[in-house]
Amino acid sequence: MKENLLILGGIYGGLAVLFGAFGAHALKKILNETSQSSFETGVRYQMYHALVLIICAIIFPFTTSSQIVMGWCFVLGTFLFSFRIYALSLSAARGKKIKFLGPVTPLGGLLLLIGWAIFTYNAMEYGINLLQ
Repeated sequence: MKENLLILGGIYGGLAVLFGAFGAHALKKILNETSQSSFETGVRYQMYHALVLIICAIIFPFTTSSQIVMGWCFVLGTFLFSFRIYALSLSAARGKKIKFLGPVTPLGGLLLLIGWAIFTYNAMEYGINLLQ
């Protein structure tokens, strides 16, 4: 699991840089201000969670189910949250907003929140073990 999270963190981070550059240059001419801002939010959250995946893979042993669930919450939550924003921004620019994707963002956000709650629990648990 640790290796997979490091790899996914690297992929998410690299894609965030690519999408950020794409949004700042190629999409600036076709996205309105609101869509541009949304796209940038997706990139920002993707990069934050790419970094947290890497941090988690470094500091946690991933020997407990809570740590595994935490990793999957960050992986799936990031995908559902950020990539849905990209799809909505790009579809809006083409004049064909994809409405069925609407509920996906809150689900992605919920998974990210659950991931952070489990991260905090594991950090406290792991911190206590380090002090013993």
